Amino acid sequence: MDRRDFLHGLMAGAAAYGASALHSAAALAGSGPAASSGAAATAPLRLAAHHRSIEVKGRSARVFGLGPSTGAPGLTLDAGGRLDVVLANELDAPTLIHWHGLTPPWAQDGVPGKPAALLQPGETRRYGFPAGVGGTHWMHAHTLQEQNLLAAPLIVRTAADRQRDEQEVVILLHDFSFTPAEEILARLQRSHSGGHGPATTSTAHESAHGATAGRAAGAAGHAMHGTPAQAAMDLNDIDYDAYLANDRTLDDPQVVPVEKGARVRLRIINGATATAFTIDCGALSGELIAVDGREVQPVSGHSFPLSMGQRLDIRLTLPKAGGSHPILALREGALERTGIILASAGAPVRRIAAEGEIKGPVVGLDLEQRLRALAPPPPRSADRRFTLTLTGTMAGYHWGIEGGDAMKVGRGERVEIALINMSMMAHPMHLHGHHFQVTAVNDAPIAGAVRDTVLVPPMARVRIAFDADNPGRWPLHCHHLYHMAAGMMAFVDYVS
Repeated sequence: MDRRDFLHGLMAGAAAYGASALHSAAALAGSGPAASSGAAATAPLRLAAHHRSIEVKGRSARVFGLGPSTGAPGLTLDAGGRLDVVLANELDAPTLIHWHGLTPPWAQDGVPGKPAALLQPGETRRYGFPAGVGGTHWMHAHTLQEQNLLAAPLIVRTAADRQRDEQEVVILLHDFSFTPAEEILARLQRSHSGGHGPATTSTAHESAHGATAGRAAGAAGHAMHGTPAQAAMDLNDIDYDAYLANDRTLDDPQVVPVEKGARVRLRIINGATATAFTIDCGALSGELIAVDGREVQPVSGHSFPLSMGQRLDIRLTLPKAGGSHPILALREGALERTGIILASAGAPVRRIAAEGEIKGPVVGLDLEQRLRALAPPPPRSADRRFTLTLTGTMAGYHWGIEGGDAMKVGRGERVEIALINMSMMAHPMHLHGHHFQVTAVNDAPIAGAVRDTVLVPPMARVRIAFDADNPGRWPLHCHHLYHMAAGMMAFVDYVS
């Protein structure tokens, strides 16, 4: 199957998106996924893709859900055990779920036509494979249905996780639109045909703020047609109606009860389709202990960048005096923000505006260069080397990968891929079925983090290396949903 067939499958799965219907419902409750499965389980869990309703800025919206029939969405598994689920499609259109961060056999990857067919309405399919060594992961549609919240946490907990005296809080971030994903993509292609600014996601969003943002990004769009030295970076190509943390905005945020002086582990997932964030812990000093579900040497700080598809595990120690502590996600290059609030008993919870006074930081590679894996792969020379050039332009909204048609690998080989971004937008590049180590940033060698999604900013170069130990034909793509839909995808193809 070629890339065009894959993209056709991506679009086909979006049929259920439709126009947003108006319904009343409660927002997500609790602080993490509810269902669990251990190695001793004898019957598969039932996981359903279904319709549900949430309230966003005073409006009810019909969105998708992914989880058991009752309780919070998502799954919690035991490290060393198995994922053993029956996936049921309760939607009115075909769908399929990708297990982002796990390494299933290729036949169970959950990408339409790669090789499994879409799951038809009313159909069920059983999945079973090792859950892996542990970590913060997630699962989501690999179609445009992802935009309409068809995503949920997938947490794999180790024995050490269960024994620690700390509270776990899972945060799934998303960007939300009342506009169907197909229309968003069409607007992107129309609005950028002449190099104009970001596509807005509803008529109501055509405000003074939207117009200002559009003019600023429009200037960047025109500048990119010059030389790289003259070009301006394009940060956001979509202005969304809302930005969510566990289905809620800061107008009505989730307040998570915590104990005074407690230790809290944040498991943060950027499930947004087109928005990078910076996690802001405020007055609290956090300790970053894992990225993309793999442990790193701890890095202390108050803020941490997080691109689409990536995950962060941050450990906090709360003050013994208690209080309320916002954990915010700042939209890159913009005023919007979302988040949750940790609050001890009796602590006052103040209202936090959904827009800050300063724009969120630009997400780059400063942190990536500092990360070091706790369990890196053994040193080894590469058997295969590939160079991929990430290309694209806002004019016509075309994105692609040059050099990705010949990535043939053999089982057992060490594979090295150089990613060179020659476009003016950043691209979080995700490899299915494997974890890789970041081995160089802008040609400077590092023994970096082991992860599955790495950001490649404009005009930057990142090198990754992995062991070819999971045969199949695996996608390597940008985790900006609309860049992928517009062609930014290649394949790692096992030939032996």
